[in-house]
Amino acid sequence: MPNQEKPALSFVQIWNMCFGFLGIQFGMGLQLANMSPIYRYLGADEHNLPLLWLAGPITGLVVQPIIGAMGDNTWGRWGRRRPYFTIGALVAGVALVAMPYSSAIWMAAGLMWILDAAVNSSMESFRAMVGDILPKKQQSLGFSAQTFMVGAGGLIIGFLPYILSKLGVATTADSNTVPDFVKYAFVVGAVVIIGSILWTGYTTKEYPPEDMEAFKKRKAERAGFLDAFLEIFRAIKKMPLVMKQLWWVQLLVWFALPLMWQFLSLSIARHVYHAPSANDPGFSEGVSMGGIGSAIYGISPMLIAFMIPWVIKRIGTRKTYTTCLVIGALGFLGMHFTTSIGVVFALCFLMGIGNAGVSTVPYVMVSASVPQDKMGVYMGLLNAFVCLPQIFMMVLLPFFYENLLSGDPRNALILAGCCWVIAAALCLRITRKADFGEERPKAMS
Repeated sequence: MPNQEKPALSFVQIWNMCFGFLGIQFGMGLQLANMSPIYRYLGADEHNLPLLWLAGPITGLVVQPIIGAMGDNTWGRWGRRRPYFTIGALVAGVALVAMPYSSAIWMAAGLMWILDAAVNSSMESFRAMVGDILPKKQQSLGFSAQTFMVGAGGLIIGFLPYILSKLGVATTADSNTVPDFVKYAFVVGAVVIIGSILWTGYTTKEYPPEDMEAFKKRKAERAGFLDAFLEIFRAIKKMPLVMKQLWWVQLLVWFALPLMWQFLSLSIARHVYHAPSANDPGFSEGVSMGGIGSAIYGISPMLIAFMIPWVIKRIGTRKTYTTCLVIGALGFLGMHFTTSIGVVFALCFLMGIGNAGVSTVPYVMVSASVPQDKMGVYMGLLNAFVCLPQIFMMVLLPFFYENLLSGDPRNALILAGCCWVIAAALCLRITRKADFGEERPKAMS
């Protein structure tokens, strides 16, 4: 449907459409909070952790643009995006159940590749669906609802291992074995990701192409993986200025974020509980507190997610994003000055405000700036902007972790804060047309 003719949806309809993102965040959040400890339980060296995390960004870089391009050219009884996020949810659920039962590092890494490919398939489809279904005036609300789900998922996941440990589930295990409280958390995650995504598929109606004959003709001309790749290159060639400028911001933002995921729990274990090794007495408690830190990191997006559309309407997307990044950077940089778990939690809250902007504003910018009939491929390319910086970080960090960062996970968080400060400055250099979505071109051939 043409963007101006789309009907406005009720809040309940938007909520149902975005509810599956809660499950996606469960899949992502369980990885973020637990994969470094799982690798350490299985005997991995700390400086090699970034290499073991490569699965996520590489699969996202490849999968999301392809799924987006294929979705743009898909229509059937199951809709446009629904087939991709449903299959992704089912595969992710199986991988989640198997992950904590890994008996070796190679097994955990292999399952992580499968899980990330499945989660990325679902995530891209959900991002594109907001642009497909909602009118322009409601798109910031739709992406904010997804951000709320990100925060809610992070909150529940962060507290889940801690709650399980308090219920008597074992938090320790034999050498090279993952404890039971982590296994139980992953099983719960599998149920949530499948259930929530199926709910969105059941309650959300997608719109068919306006001109079905023209759509069928285009689909016949552009079908399969090969044409999906060609579609990606065509989209890159005609990429709007907003996206070209946004790339430099996202490069620094997403170089930094994996540092938080990989090293927050390890930093807490080392500097608050004096347990740098998985064999030290306080390591499990540090990991558990890292989960709570991640939960608090998820609270702030929940609290401010629905304020973001209001702020964007008044100061525009660029200043909104800049403000969120500066606040988040203060959270990262503040880690250098404390060994108090209470202060660490407060800093995690500030980092979460930054994440609220990261999870919302770039998608609002792009959805308002790209051709409607190419929403999927451009959302996939935006997520490629997310993946490439992560690959750079994970490949490069092992070369300077021991010397430049002194082998200290807390210094990795300081580096993240520095990256976000620079990203905030670059955000203000994006064209003013990005502020209120003035750059959308006509449909592309």
